[in-house]
Amino acid sequence: MNNPGNGIAGFRLTEHTWMTELGNWIDAISPDGRRAGALLFDPKIIGLPGVRDRVVQAVMTDQRLVMSGMGGLIPVADVVAAGDQVWLLTAQAVSPTLADLLAAGPVDPNGAASLLVETAQTLQALHASGVTHGSVHPGTVVVTAEGVSLLSERGLSDAIRARVSPPERDAAGWASLARGLAASLGPGAPADLFERAAAAATTLGLGAARDLLVNERGRLPGGRISRDGLARAARGRSAFAQAPSYARAPVPVPQDEGDIVTLLHVPAGSVQPVHFGPGVGAETGTQPQRPETPVERIWREGRDEAATLQRTERQGRAARARRRRTILAGVLFAVIMSGAVLAWLRLGDAPDLAVTSVNVVAPKKTQGCDSAVLVTATVVTNGAPGEITYEWRKNLDDEVVKGTLRTESDKTSYKVPLRWTLQGKSNVKATATLRILTPGPVRSDKASFTYKC
Repeated sequence: MNNPGNGIAGFRLTEHTWMTELGNWIDAISPDGRRAGALLFDPKIIGLPGVRDRVVQAVMTDQRLVMSGMGGLIPVADVVAAGDQVWLLTAQAVSPTLADLLAAGPVDPNGAASLLVETAQTLQALHASGVTHGSVHPGTVVVTAEGVSLLSERGLSDAIRARVSPPERDAAGWASLARGLAASLGPGAPADLFERAAAAATTLGLGAARDLLVNERGRLPGGRISRDGLARAARGRSAFAQAPSYARAPVPVPQDEGDIVTLLHVPAGSVQPVHFGPGVGAETGTQPQRPETPVERIWREGRDEAATLQRTERQGRAARARRRRTILAGVLFAVIMSGAVLAWLRLGDAPDLAVTSVNVVAPKKTQGCDSAVLVTATVVTNGAPGEITYEWRKNLDDEVVKGTLRTESDKTSYKVPLRWTLQGKSNVKATATLRILTPGPVRSDKASFTYKC
C-alpha cells in the first residue's frame, strides 16, 4: 500500500500490514514511542453515505467506556482524515491476534482458558453498558506481550453496515472462539471443557460460560488458568510483542524526524584559513586563492549541511514539543466535546427512536403439567430515548397482553418477558408472538414450545 510518507499524524508506520474487511491494519509507533496501530479504511467502504459519521460515533462511545474505567478494549487514540483517506489510530498494538497464534499451532490450554475468560468478561461489561461488539472472531482478539486478551474493532463492523448487533451475536462469536481453540487442541479434557463452555454461551449466556471455565479449571493442565503460555506465544509470533530494541534507529518521518547522517570534521593538518568565493583572503588581503581540495570541499559541504541539520533538528524538537502539547490539548478538547456532544444529543436534535430487531426465545424442553413457562423477547433499538408499545399474542387463546417500554439514551438492548401458565391434560404446540406496534414499522417475532400432560 502507499503510506503517506511512512507516517500519519505523528504515528510512524512499519512494514507489517494486513488486510481485514475494514481496510489495511498497520503496526505503528505512537508519537511518544509506544507500540500502536493504524487502520487505513478501505475508501470504497468509508466513502459510503453515513459510514464515516457512524464510525466516529462508535469511537466516541468507546472512549466514553474507557474513560469510565472499562478494560479489555483496544483504546482508540484518534480518527483522522488526510485528503480522501480516513485513519483510525490506536494507543495499543493490534498484533498479534488470536488468528496469528492459531496459524502457528495450538494455543496453550491454560492460556486459551485465560483468553476465553477475559473476553467473556469484556463482552459482559459491554452488554451491561448497553452496547455490543458486533464482530467477535480470532482476528479481533489481540494478545499482548503480557498475555492479556483485548478486543479490537468494537462496533466498526456494525457502523459500516448501519446495524446494531444483539448480544446473542457476540455470544455466538465467543462460542466460535471456544470451539476453534478446542479443535486446535485435539481430544482431551481441555477441549471438552471449551466445547461445553461454547454450548453454555449460546444457551445460558456468557456469564454461565465464564463461570464454567473458572469452576472447572481443574480439567486444565496444573488445574489453573494462566496467561504465561499465551504471553510466550504472543512474543514468539510477533516481533511487535518483543521488548524494545534500540540497536537501530526508527524509521524516519519526513519533516518530523529528519535524516540521521554522519558528519566529517576538518581534516588534520589543515592549519591555513580556508576561504571560499572569488578574490583573495579577506583577513590578510595578500593570500592568493588556491584551488579547493576535494577534502576541503567535502568538509565545507558537511559543515553547511551540519548547520542546516542542527537548525532542522532544533526546529524538529520544537515542532514535536508543540505537537505533544497539541495532542494533549486535543485529547482534553475531545473529552470536553464528547460530553458536549452527548449532552446535545440528549437535549437537542437527537434521532428518533427506532426498533432494529426483535428476537423471541422459548424453552426447547417439553413442558409438563401445570407449567409456568417464561418466553423472553430481546428488542434492539438504535439507542435513542422514547417509548415502545407492544403486545403479546398466544395461539391457544384470544388473550392479548399489551405493554409499554421506556428506552434510554445509549442503551440498545431490552428484555420483554411473557409468563404463560398452561393447565390441564393435553399435548399441544404453544406459540407466543410479540408485535412491536410503535415506533413503526410494525415488527414481530414468535417462538414455540411443547406442552405435554
